[in-house]
Amino acid sequence: QKQLVESGGGLVQPGGSLRLSCAASVSVFITGTMGWYRQAPGKQREMVATISSGGSTNYADSVKGRFTISRDNAENTVYLQMNSLNPEDTAVYYCHADLLTRDGRQRYLGVWGQGTLVTVSS
Repeated sequence: QKQLVESGGGLVQPGGSLRLSCAASVSVFITGTMGWYRQAPGKQREMVATISSGGSTNYADSVKGRFTISRDNAENTVYLQMNSLNPEDTAVYYCHADLLTRDGRQRYLGVWGQGTLVTVSS
């Protein structure tokens, strides 16, 4: 069962925008800090943005001022709004979180979604 599912990737022209979503399955809660990461071809996975359970955010220098991370705890979903995209933003984007089953009995640490591809090209 996929516990974190990303969506919203696609092909966009330079200067364009995309909004990524990461939804947790109905059987779990997202707990603690949640993050968006990306991996470009031939490169290591890198942190893009994180958001704590209290809403504190942190961004990679390369995306500051262009990307915004947010979370909707009621919907169990985290978002990444990406503006002013450039070809260097091309990558597979992954969400990452710790999860807790709704009955509180099982905790899953460091869960990754399957990724969503973002391609910035003219």
